[in-house]
Amino acid sequence: MMESLLIANRGEIARRIIRTAKMLGIRTIAVYSEADAGLPFVREADEAIAIGPSPARESYLSQERILEAARQTGAAAIHPGYGFLSENAGFAEAVEKAGIIWVGAPPAAIRAMGLKDAAKELMQAAGVPVTPGYLGPDQSEERLAAEADTIGYPVLIKAVAGGGGKGMRRVERAQDFAELLASCRREAAASFGDDRVLIERYIANPRHIEVQVFADMFGNCVHLFERDCSLQRRHQKVIEEAPAPGLDTATRAVICDAAVKAARAVNYIGAGTIEFIADASEGLREDRIWFMEMNTRLQVEHPVTEAITGEDLVLWQLTVASGEPLPKMQDEIAMNGWAFEARLYAENPAAGYLPSTGRLEHLSLPESVRVDSGVEQGDDITAFYDPMIAKIIAHGPNREAALSKLAAACASIEVWPVKSNAGLLARIAVDPDFRAARIDTGFLDRHGDSLVATEPSEIAIDTAATVLLSKDTDGDPWSALTGFRIAGADDKRVRIRIGDHLHWGQSRRELEAKTVTIGETTVLFDAGNAWPIRLPVASEVEASQGAGDGAILSPMPGLVISVDVAEGDRVAKGDRLLTVEAMKMEHSLRAPFDGFVEKLQVSSGIRVSENQLVVSVVKEQD
Repeated sequence: MMESLLIANRGEIARRIIRTAKMLGIRTIAVYSEADAGLPFVREADEAIAIGPSPARESYLSQERILEAARQTGAAAIHPGYGFLSENAGFAEAVEKAGIIWVGAPPAAIRAMGLKDAAKELMQAAGVPVTPGYLGPDQSEERLAAEADTIGYPVLIKAVAGGGGKGMRRVERAQDFAELLASCRREAAASFGDDRVLIERYIANPRHIEVQVFADMFGNCVHLFERDCSLQRRHQKVIEEAPAPGLDTATRAVICDAAVKAARAVNYIGAGTIEFIADASEGLREDRIWFMEMNTRLQVEHPVTEAITGEDLVLWQLTVASGEPLPKMQDEIAMNGWAFEARLYAENPAAGYLPSTGRLEHLSLPESVRVDSGVEQGDDITAFYDPMIAKIIAHGPNREAALSKLAAACASIEVWPVKSNAGLLARIAVDPDFRAARIDTGFLDRHGDSLVATEPSEIAIDTAATVLLSKDTDGDPWSALTGFRIAGADDKRVRIRIGDHLHWGQSRRELEAKTVTIGETTVLFDAGNAWPIRLPVASEVEASQGAGDGAILSPMPGLVISVDVAEGDRVAKGDRLLTVEAMKMEHSLRAPFDGFVEKLQVSSGIRVSENQLVVSVVKEQD
């Protein structure tokens, strides 16, 4: 086994690699940019070297600086993690040329699988089924259009050098082909410096299934079963699971054997993932599953494979890179139970998934499941890198048990003031269609609106009211906002502001949600969502009297660029009232119900702050 290891990556994967390396007695070396100087992976490594400014191209993507750090520290090996330089054949060659062990795929295999057309040709020659389509050298518009006609619409145009959802267009009709081909080529040239494309059949109900493979230097190659990564948003995975639901034993054997064939076809060594696309319109069948591409590295979602096999895949990587045989052969690898991984991101699903940056003043992650995180409370989420906060991994004896564990874990997450998708993850985990495994890659597009909470639950509202009332009175009955009435029962209701809206809440004996005071702000945590709460000022209450929660607050600081109503105007539910511009994006504020504009607080050209009252709408009386 190597004596020392430099991790050419950051965050949670750097911590993950450090954990296994230390268990093996390997000296660990971290490299870090200016933005990451205070992160946990820097402290946890045995040695840490600064490699440059915050932008990735000047630090984590700088081959020269990473190699210099390796020379400076005497690193015996380099592990690239995933992303950054992990699939850069030139960097792999430079590492090996420097006499350093490369903990990754052979450069030739990286190159062979780097171009989609060449990879598919290799797979066809190896007997691996590929998606029906055209990937020939004739790139004329006429030939490509003719091939699309032969395949049959709808088709996908895909950049040969593409990835991450870029350089891809769906074409429904022949008359749209030329325009979308030109658009795809422009994006491919700009993103990858290569405008060549291939044409594929469009799969109507696609499932994304991938197989974990491993090979050593002695010709041994095995699989560690499959993962289902169908739950995606804009081609980026959100929740992964292993094994794939609905995949029977016979079909599993076919797809896993095909994955091993694919790895052998490129003389693979190390950890790799063979990705398949499945037409699930009639269930998962072996004749409806096709090779899509190969990732020549460890995957972000590798923990679900670790959970169902009990194997440490980083240990396997270090073992193979050290010139030793695979820790286990195929007949020794068994599958146990079910596992899910949910990716917790710093983003705001309620605002079009805008990324969220800032200091994690409060961060509480579940202790009942495995959590791989690159940050801790007090750390900063910056705009320089991927906005992942953590990966939440739940394992159970079966799918239902693992999913229930995941749902509870995601619902317990607390993040503030950085916005996160924890509430979205919690809702997905209890969604009836997801629980029944009625999934494909379009799941979030179809269910998106129902999975994003716009208001807290009634129980959470009452919890907020109870907490705020107890803080407001300080035990003085004469200053209480509820209680004594001359006639009738005590009035336990109170007006409170939660996030952007005013609500009526009622005091309860038992609290069923959680509030935390962070600095000067009281935050309500409800099923993964976070809401700032307080008692409203008089002007807010006055503006909303009779409005039935028609007090419209600006969701962010910005510039009012248009006002579409005047005081006294009648409006219907959904009518645009005004538009606020922030971060080069426009956000329209709309009427919550039928009624009329009672008070307009702003005009076009005025700058507003977050949660500022801008307009109040009163319900139309029956």
